[in-house]
This record gives sequence, structure tokens and C-alpha cells, in this order.
Amino acid sequence: MVVNPLAVLYLAQLLVGAGLPKGVVNIVSGFGTTAGSAIASHPKIDKVAFTGSTNTGKIIMKLAADSNLKKVTLELGGKSPHIVFNDADLDKTIGNLVVSIFYNSGEVCCAGSRLLVQSEIYDDVVARFKKAAETIKVGDPFNEETFMGAQANENQLSKILKYIEQGKEQGATVVTGGARANDKGYFIKPTIFADVNRDMSIVKEEIFGPVVTLIKFDTVEEAIALANDSDYGLAAGIHSTNVNKCIDVANRLKAGTVWINTYNDFHPMVPFGGFSASGIGREMGEEVLKEYTQVRAVRIKLT
Repeated sequence: MVVNPLAVLYLAQLLVGAGLPKGVVNIVSGFGTTAGSAIASHPKIDKVAFTGSTNTGKIIMKLAADSNLKKVTLELGGKSPHIVFNDADLDKTIGNLVVSIFYNSGEVCCAGSRLLVQSEIYDDVVARFKKAAETIKVGDPFNEETFMGAQANENQLSKILKYIEQGKEQGATVVTGGARANDKGYFIKPTIFADVNRDMSIVKEEIFGPVVTLIKFDTVEEAIALANDSDYGLAAGIHSTNVNKCIDVANRLKAGTVWINTYNDFHPMVPFGGFSASGIGREMGEEVLKEYTQVRAVRIKLT
């Protein structure tokens, strides 16, 4: 199941219009519990690729194993860290922070939902990030000035609001947002939390919404430890003008993709996928071909 099935149906129309033979691509509409389960467990399907939550990914993997041990690619959840060092170019960094967490209303698996900021610039980053978040226009997606639209559905809206209330109850400070944008529609204000700790649900669990937590650090080693303190390992961001430091940190992060001085910067030739609870396998790049092929060894004795 996809959250926006009309887009997929429109893609099918484009493929037909382009002259693609019937049967090459088939669109199956339905809910995940029915259509999705049937596909994952079908004995004549050899491969399943899924993007979604970690819990659903585990169900698909079990169904695939119980049927015909079909290959699976799972691009699952994330709680991606975004590290900002004191030598970062903050004018550029703030723009990347906004894109990392508020793009698509925060409903992105690799959203930079844990912002780690070095102590010397913490207050400055908080002030700039707050100002940037409060200038975001939330509303009608057909309005060209809108940056954030609605959440996917009422259930997702309720889930995000529940996490926001848990954050408040557990002692986190709302820097900005922390509520619905208005009473009509599934709109939530861009939300930034400070004064958090690693045991809070808003820090540990994937919210899948426009909610980010701010955490202060002093040293490079502390930043790496905080970044890797997660069950997930999908993506990470690093901001610093010291490229050598960025590369060293990137090599020590538990993340399938690390962006340096950018974020959500995809390219079809670059593989994408996660570690640990963020899934198995890769999308895009040369590596994706291995996900859809099998290796066969043929040996011939000529004499």
C-alpha cells in the first residue's frame, strides 16, 4: 500500500501512454494488511521491496520467509542525527536543518529529527532555527508560498500530537510550535524541543512528523556517541567547514547515508539504505541491481 495511491495510478497511465506492453507493470491497489500480505506471502513472487515502518518491515520479512524465502529489500524507519559543529556556516546550515525535518511535513524516513549542536553555538543555532521554523508557511499545498502541507491522515496527526504531549509531560521545553496549526485539516506547526534527554520518547522513537529535538554536545567524541545512540541507522547529517573532520566523523557514524553540509540530497547513482532497525538492502546505485538479481555459477569441464 502507498499513502498516495493516485500518484501511482497516474504513473501507470503514463506508462500505458508511453507504449509499455501490458503485464510488464501491474498496479495492485489495496491495504497493506490484505494486498500487502498477499504479495509478501505469494509463493510465485520472487522479490519484495518495501518502504515504511520497522514493525511492518518485520512482518513482511516473516511472511516472505514463511512462503518461499523470497528476497526482500526493506527501507524502514529512522531517527537520524544532524550534527552541527561550532565552525559550521550557519547561514547555509539553518536552511539544511529546515529541509531535513520539515520537508514533506516531516513524513520522511530519513528526516533529521535529532539535532546535535556544539555548545559554543547552541544558543545562536536555537535562535536562528526558531526564527526559520516560525516563518514556514503551513497550509494549502496548491499555494506556491506553502512549504508544509497536511499530515497524511487523521491517525498520523493524532500520533504526532501524542508524541508532542509526551515530550511536554516528560519535561522537554517547546522552543516553537507544539500544537496544531489550525482547527481545520491535519496541519501541525513546525515543532522544536529543547532540554531533552535520551530516555524521552521524542528522542528515541520515530515520530514521522515535523518534530525535532535539540541536544547540546561539547566534543567530537560526544557527538559521535550521541548520534549512534539509536536503534536506527538510516541517515545522518554533518555541518562543519573542516572537511577532514566531517569525513572522519562520517566514517564512524552508524548510518547508511551521511550528508556533509547538505541534507536530503539524493542521486540515482548513489545507493540508499540503512543499518540496524532501518532495514536491509539498498535502493538506487549499482548496488540496487544486486537486490533484483541472483548469482549463478556454471562450471564446465572440457577435458
